[in-house]
Amino acid sequence: MELSMAVVAAVLGALAKGTNLVGTVTSALGWTDFYPFGERNWQFYLHWGLEPVHNVALLYVAYAGWNSLGAPLGLQAVAGTVFVVTFAGALVAGSDLGTEETSGLEGELRTGGWYRYSRNPQYVCYIVATVAFAVLAATPLAMALCAVALVTWFVLPFAEEPWLREQYGREYERYAERVPRFLGVASARALLGEESASGAD
Repeated sequence: MELSMAVVAAVLGALAKGTNLVGTVTSALGWTDFYPFGERNWQFYLHWGLEPVHNVALLYVAYAGWNSLGAPLGLQAVAGTVFVVTFAGALVAGSDLGTEETSGLEGELRTGGWYRYSRNPQYVCYIVATVAFAVLAATPLAMALCAVALVTWFVLPFAEEPWLREQYGREYERYAERVPRFLGVASARALLGEESASGAD
């Protein structure tokens, strides 16, 4: 019974995250304007209604099948530490950006703080945190849900960037020229207090 409930939870979580992923991918390809939202429209409420379904499903299947793959305790401890640190980093970066902007709504272009080193520090942190959580849970269903989430973190910037260029014009273009989408040499230079190079992607 426990296994079947975990499978149902995993399917529901995958459908929820997959729906948002399809909307994000079609937006990145220019086929729809599902994401970013810009305002509190039906896409906004659908997206943020589906996200908790995936997150709760992920927590449930992780609990139900905890370490069914038999990962060493030491590996789980390292993964757990990495998860806590990077998840906290994502929350701090989100706070640095602002609630409205983090939710996909219109706001101000943020280029300071964490955003000096990456155009998407939240996604960088979430990518690492998602991998770490998959290792920590060490169960196939949780890994499958984490895989869907990973694809989403990588795709989101490509849906956001055309909208950001439209919103902020040349200001965003200049920012994108000096700061990498995720991380790069320019990130290290900024961290060391040096001038960032152009063509940061």
